Amino acid sequence: MLLCRVFGHRFRFEDEGETMRWHCQRGCGAEGAKRYASVRDTRRYARAFDKEDRDDLGRRAPLVGLLPLRLVRALRERSRRS
Repeated sequence: MLLCRVFGHRFRFEDEGETMRWHCQRGCGAEGAKRYASVRDTRRYARAFDKEDRDDLGRRAPLVGLLPLRLVRALRERSRRS
């Protein structure tokens, strides 16, 4: 699928007993599974991995928002080298 090749897969994670399964939400067919020692571990990892970057967008500054800070740091480093 073109979207997955350009932007990467959008994996969703689910726990089924001691097995964690994942699949691409876009329907390209990418999927997998991993078995853990306990149901508790499986549930914990599935919850941790089943988050998207967009969920934290309000708490993190986007790249464009950090651009002025990055430019200032680059200028400072450049002046220190001279």
